[in-house]
Amino acid sequence: MNEPTLNYVPCPDASGGHRMAYWQWGDPANPRVVMCVHGLSRQGRDFDTLARYLQDDARVICPDVVGRGQSDWLKDSMAYQVPLYAADMLVLLTQLHQQSPIRTLDWVGTSMGGLIGMVIAGQPGLSISDAATGAPALLPAPIHKLVLNDVGPAIAWQAIERIAAYLGKAGHFSSLQQAADAMWAVSTSFRPHTPEQWLELSRHMVTPVSADGPDGPLRLHYDPAIAVPVRATTETAAQQGEAMLWQLYDNIKASTLIMRGAQSDLLSRETALAMTQRGPRARLVEFDGVGHAPTLVAMDQVSTVSDFLFV
Repeated sequence: MNEPTLNYVPCPDASGGHRMAYWQWGDPANPRVVMCVHGLSRQGRDFDTLARYLQDDARVICPDVVGRGQSDWLKDSMAYQVPLYAADMLVLLTQLHQQSPIRTLDWVGTSMGGLIGMVIAGQPGLSISDAATGAPALLPAPIHKLVLNDVGPAIAWQAIERIAAYLGKAGHFSSLQQAADAMWAVSTSFRPHTPEQWLELSRHMVTPVSADGPDGPLRLHYDPAIAVPVRATTETAAQQGEAMLWQLYDNIKASTLIMRGAQSDLLSRETALAMTQRGPRARLVEFDGVGHAPTLVAMDQVSTVSDFLFV
């Protein structure tokens, strides 16, 4: 399968509900599921290279977190936060399990996607209400292996400020190349990439502004309002959240891999090393010449994930 199938799942919220999109790779009956969840302003097609590599061994699911990609935008901008995202993932996993039983569940989370994974993996016995019957529904399977891509319980405040400075402020672009160039200007820490790799990563980050289609002006494929909770965060609130995230991390039972860009400004080496000594005692792999965050396009990054999941 060279291209994924696009699917949707209805999710509840306080404003009447929303629809989350997800991309599915591989055999839909495969009992091993790998959830690949993207970063703050990204979308599920970020994982195309990795998913193509994994699809023979697993059913690979790459959601567009609400407000991004093909998913709906929320009516309440302050709801764009990890607790709602985690609840949406549980609804999605329930739907996937109903379609074909999940026996083994793995999680690959980049940045925000890793935080969502920590929230789910760090709560043993986590359950939701079955959307069809209203009955309690346990997580279909515990997270077996967890990949945290350049994220941990402690997030450097300077990185939050850097992200808040550009998030939600992009305008319109006359071409895909112009959009790719603009995104590269705030994403150089992703390096290194060939121009072709970056253009392909950028392709799914934009959508036509009007009915003119791809020949008309383009805009970024996320709701600018996802920036509202980020800008509302204070350093004190971030420190309080860090204590809760460490507690969740310490509860994780899954075999855990930390991937860190050696020049990351979001996940410090001190935090990454602490994660190897407590909780699941994660394995740490660092990538020289890379900041926040490894994009899982380079083959050394892809093989690191694959070897951890399947060897």
